[in-house]
Amino acid sequence: MEKLRVGFTQGDTNGVGLEVILKTITTEGATELYTPVLFANRKAVQLTLSALGVDNVRYNLVQSAADAAPGRINLVAVGVAPVEPAYGAPSEESGRAAFESLEAAVEAMEAGDIDLLVTAPINKNSIQSEDFHFPGHTEYLENRLAEEGERAQMILFNDELRVALLTTHLPLAKVSDEVRADRIVDAVKRFDRTLRRDFACERPSIAVLSLNPHCGDDGLLGEEEKNEIIPAIQTLQNENVLAFGPYAADGFFGEELWRNFDGVLAMYHDQGLAPFKALAGKEGVNYTSGLEFIRTSPDHGTAYDIAGQMTADPTSLREAIYKGIDIYRAREVFDDASANPLRIAPPKK
Repeated sequence: MEKLRVGFTQGDTNGVGLEVILKTITTEGATELYTPVLFANRKAVQLTLSALGVDNVRYNLVQSAADAAPGRINLVAVGVAPVEPAYGAPSEESGRAAFESLEAAVEAMEAGDIDLLVTAPINKNSIQSEDFHFPGHTEYLENRLAEEGERAQMILFNDELRVALLTTHLPLAKVSDEVRADRIVDAVKRFDRTLRRDFACERPSIAVLSLNPHCGDDGLLGEEEKNEIIPAIQTLQNENVLAFGPYAADGFFGEELWRNFDGVLAMYHDQGLAPFKALAGKEGVNYTSGLEFIRTSPDHGTAYDIAGQMTADPTSLREAIYKGIDIYRAREVFDDASANPLRIAPPKK
């Protein structure tokens, strides 16, 4: 089977992104599984390799990802000026470097020069500019890569649990305005399609969480369940989508009810991600579904508190690579199987 070209963005150079990437792709045997293509500032890469004590690693410097060589670590140098990491805090320079890397990688993906993308963590404030005015990767990639009428969806997952979000990088005070029946129906349908196509779930069952404590207690603690969430679930069931709920988030995760479902739709960021990260530990992966391109990332942030110490755990980054490859292969199988469905033969007389 042909090795996939996996593109990597450097993320915020003052965080742990380059560290966990280089720890992973310089591991013995890594290039036998996939072809790494790193979009990064050359000086930042060299300084990080030196700090890791592996500055004798030979990488293949290429002008474009199209020139990447199998069996080698390939570097597409980005950035006009050298970048020297100032670990531990965001800066204008590190934000600019993060965007330059991301932009180059996305252009390579659009050109078909890489098969999937793994992004290192960014600082959502320092990366802001005239070219990047989004709350995070998910929204940026939706703007750049989603086909007309399609929307990206953030999914956090490991081998046992998949959590999608109705709202992503949104202030908590604004969440209730977005909890509408039509948006819930749309989010569950998109999640259902992703579970079928990218995770090989033939008939996905999806749990929908409530917004308010105790599912609103019949309106005492909020009416979103009665007015929006329950009608949305009924609409989905009428359309033969296996959606169930709403479930109060505390009991749902505390009693391990998530084990009975292929996916879980949370109403807001921390409702889904806090329990997920507690359960998944270091093996969680962030996936942007709803695109014709595959993008994963580790489920942690820039980790400024340990940046530069070279003690960051690369497990989540490594899982993002393997899970991205799994999704790519699952999608290939699904698309191939559904491209030319067998005609229904007429009954024999």
